[in-house]
Amino acid sequence: MKKRNISERFFNEAKAYIPGGVDSPVRAFKAVGGVPPFISKGIGSKLYDEDGNRYIDYVCSWGPLILGHANPRIIRAILDAARRGTSFGAPSKSEITLAKIICQAIPSIEMIRFVNSGTEATMSAVRLARAYTGRDKIIKFSGCYHGHSDGLLAMAGSGLATFGIPASRGVPHSYTQNTLIARYNDISGVEALFRSYPEDIAAVIVEPVAANMGVVNPKNGFLDRLRQITTEHGSLLIFDEVITGFRLSYGGAQTIYNIRPDLTCLGKIIGGGLPVGAFGGRRDIMGMLAPVGPVYQAGTLSGNPLVMAAGIQTLRLLRSSDIYRKLESKAILLETGIRSAALKNNIKVHISRAGSMLTVFFTEKDVIDYETAQKSDTKRFARFFHCLLNEGIYWPPSQFETAFISTKHTIKDINITIRAIDKILASVYAKC
Repeated sequence: MKKRNISERFFNEAKAYIPGGVDSPVRAFKAVGGVPPFISKGIGSKLYDEDGNRYIDYVCSWGPLILGHANPRIIRAILDAARRGTSFGAPSKSEITLAKIICQAIPSIEMIRFVNSGTEATMSAVRLARAYTGRDKIIKFSGCYHGHSDGLLAMAGSGLATFGIPASRGVPHSYTQNTLIARYNDISGVEALFRSYPEDIAAVIVEPVAANMGVVNPKNGFLDRLRQITTEHGSLLIFDEVITGFRLSYGGAQTIYNIRPDLTCLGKIIGGGLPVGAFGGRRDIMGMLAPVGPVYQAGTLSGNPLVMAAGIQTLRLLRSSDIYRKLESKAILLETGIRSAALKNNIKVHISRAGSMLTVFFTEKDVIDYETAQKSDTKRFARFFHCLLNEGIYWPPSQFETAFISTKHTIKDINITIRAIDKILASVYAKC
């Protein structure tokens, strides 16, 4: 049992000044219980907490640290940029450089606008879609998270054609009344919504591979049909690739599935893990943004020179296609090892993987959407999580989050993890 006395003391102190003691809810371990380790540093595939414990990290800052913690070349790029100034609030050449790299990597992005978070990116993309189409309604999918802007904080109501119900207090119903909810992977539900509102839907926004209900892959033809039906009705298709962009492949999930969305949202991976987001797409749509068009969007720190420098270096390092092959190879090794351990110990799990992302669902059912994901045994997962933590493995602290592998995870790291999981599954209900 690892001791976390210092982390516990920091957590209690933090709760006196920060709501819940954290600056993002999942960090508080509410889903699994216990005290979160307070991290002092990250190097390569490892995290170190204030108590001196070391962990193999499968959170990777929730995905963007695909090259591991404190990559020397990225750190050097940040330091070099910082010596020239940390913020300008004015244009810089590095914005052009990173914009070019992204537009060349993702063919559907002809123009791009940098923002400061994934939330800003999705919020702005939806506003732009509404302005371009002159329509108000959007379709999102239950279990797909697109940031915490008011209009996207909606969950499914009683039936496919219901309006969104706010999923957070403080969000007026009027903010989500134009948000329609469908089930992920259920194209018939999307078709029903378009029959009900054939000329009112501005856009469909979707994670091409869902990663915020755990990893859930799209069924064959699901994304193709979304592209077809939005085109038929003059609506836009928005891919939220905040997690999958440059994580599943250099061109994102849309390259793998050969789908060209109208707009794409990207996240912190394009800034080497620093605070950044972006949205981009067709030139005629992006041309509606201020200062050249009537759709207002702004950000004092957008295009921050430190972030741009980190992003340029990150994407240059990721250009090698061999990186993604090696990442997937390690992910397959981990997936296979977990399956073998579960079978050996007669534990029913569903493992869902996409590239270097995976989720272990404690359920014997296939997970195809949010509703099936919710049938997982969250109590068993919480036990699994804490046993892993005590074995020195930092897994996402929720059944409905995604584990990530970086280029710095070694085969030794993977094998240590598999052995720990084998041991844990043998006594998953025991005290560990």
